[in-house]
Amino acid sequence: MSRSTAVAVVATPFQVASTRNRPLVHLRDLDIAPENLRFGEPPDDDIPLFAETLFAAGQLQPLTVRPGRKKEAANMALDGRRRLLALRLLVEQGRIDDSFLVDVFVETDPARQAAAVLLTNTAVPVHVADIIAAIGRMLKGKLGVPTIAKALGYAEIDIKRLAALSALPDVALQALRLGRLNLRQARLLARLNDSDEQAELASMALEGHGFQDWRVTEKLDEGRVTARDARCALVGPDRYAQAGGRTETDLFGELPPVLLDPSILTQVWTKRAREIALVHEAEGLTVHVTAGPTPDLPEDLEPAGYVYGGTLPAAEMANYRDKRDAFNVPAEAVTEVLTETTDAEPVDMAIDAMIRARLAMDQAGWGGRAATTVVLRPAARTGIEIQCFTPEEPDVEEEADGRDTEATSCVAPAPAYQSPSVETPEPETEGVNHALHAVRTDVATRGLIRALADDPGVAFTALIARLFSEVAIRIYGQRSEAALALTASAFKPAGGRVIDSLDGDVWRRIEDRRAAWEASGQTVIAWVHALAHGDKMALLAELTALTIDLREERTTLIRRAARAEAAELAELCGADISLHWTPDAEFLKPHSKALLLKMLEEMDRADVRAGLLKKADLIPWVEENAAEKGWAPASLSWTAPPEADDPVSDRAEENEGDADDGAGAFEVTAEGEAALDDAA
Repeated sequence: MSRSTAVAVVATPFQVASTRNRPLVHLRDLDIAPENLRFGEPPDDDIPLFAETLFAAGQLQPLTVRPGRKKEAANMALDGRRRLLALRLLVEQGRIDDSFLVDVFVETDPARQAAAVLLTNTAVPVHVADIIAAIGRMLKGKLGVPTIAKALGYAEIDIKRLAALSALPDVALQALRLGRLNLRQARLLARLNDSDEQAELASMALEGHGFQDWRVTEKLDEGRVTARDARCALVGPDRYAQAGGRTETDLFGELPPVLLDPSILTQVWTKRAREIALVHEAEGLTVHVTAGPTPDLPEDLEPAGYVYGGTLPAAEMANYRDKRDAFNVPAEAVTEVLTETTDAEPVDMAIDAMIRARLAMDQAGWGGRAATTVVLRPAARTGIEIQCFTPEEPDVEEEADGRDTEATSCVAPAPAYQSPSVETPEPETEGVNHALHAVRTDVATRGLIRALADDPGVAFTALIARLFSEVAIRIYGQRSEAALALTASAFKPAGGRVIDSLDGDVWRRIEDRRAAWEASGQTVIAWVHALAHGDKMALLAELTALTIDLREERTTLIRRAARAEAAELAELCGADISLHWTPDAEFLKPHSKALLLKMLEEMDRADVRAGLLKKADLIPWVEENAAEKGWAPASLSWTAPPEADDPVSDRAEENEGDADDGAGAFEVTAEGEAALDDAA
């Protein structure tokens, strides 16, 4: 015999609220229930103030009442005693009469009556848009911010923020109420000074076209300088204020302070940078200080750049790498000092050490040539960015053995290290004309082709040796200078940069192998052939990798065949760029602000504050979040191309999924609106 178990079905709060009786009753038919926790207490001192806010804004929250018993009023208030007292005061003042309609919930269930006595709010919440509108009516009713804050129990700053939103057009509040705008977007609108533009953007959102955040942020960013400007790192807020600079803070606390006097900021930064530059000018350097474009420099100056392996002799290259590592130490020290203070003495000492380390690094990269000119610019992390220049080396053209200059200038310069040569027999040329010599060498070539094809191990050696000569040693010879016609070149596009954790790491490996070859005293072929098989494979992988070139200079010049090969290679080797690198500032700079915000969304780090930042302030934010998450854009993966952008649908999803939509505070019915109008 089976037993059936009864399951109690509990109604949800929404179901309860939708079935409750919510009439409008006359004020004269209301009284305070004796079971009310404050029954019998006299009116407190804030009741007059409460009455003023009720009269100005109307009733936003219903009273909770039960039906009256014998000798009681028709409706007895279980919750809302102070609201009832405030309404009675308005009757005494003659501003309303006792027939005023009051919005109430009538509770007939004993359990809910008991709950209403213990809970201060059993009503369904009113939407924040209605609170904003109510505060707007209070302000029009000549109630000040302190008065409203005291009456509603809000902090004054919160009332100021809501008051700013109350100035929005009605269409904006309507869109907020319907969920077509969220509070973050409403705050964005409130920052615009043009009411027509506010109404236009709100109308688009209300009609379901989404909210164009970028239009507002671009408008706000025009000509605005914030406290995250690179010049501020060295100047500091106190020094800027002492120079007469004005600052404006964001009312909503979401944006960095705006510096209203950027010219003063530039003057103060320039003065501080000049103080630092004086020490080095006294030592004979020419120092240019600029917070804007690069100053006009002599045409014969050469800027410092990344030094590739093999460009310098082994000892000089090792010295350059040591100097490069040594520069990072004072640079980090400057960053730490600036996070603690902007006082001149400790900051100047740290920056001076950084400049000297940079000079030493760049001079080592030039093979000992001294820097003569330095340009100092603002930098967000270190306060000052350093760029060194040295005079270009003159081209030396030599004539030897009667050969003309033009012929010798075509020969590649000799490398810093001369490889040993192998003895070879002299060709027979006596009595042999050109045609015969061509036939002989042609046949001999074909004979070696067959022999090499039959010995994969030696062919493997020949391939690696040729690649090593082309990529690592950079013997830029002509066809006649090598046995193999195979040519290769490393990826070094003009205007590109070596990324330390990516191709920079591979170049360091090649530099180490080049040093090992030089130390061996062998020819390239002999050295490669003597390597263990694993070392050969690793060297082949490194050399082959450095010849990859998938750069596309234009969006109209897509190399589809090369991309297809790249996709296969990436799939085979499981390429994942985020294992070694995440987006840095140099990579992020060319991106638009909209793309930077999209990056934050893709890494699940979207933040309401990010959309309000200027691009210069947004870049370090994206860089930091990407590093923390270990994230890189999908567009950098050859096996996972980025999905097509759909900004309209993206904005619609954002509006639908944004939790900060203002719902969950209060609810106003049509009857409540009528009561508000009557109260007004």
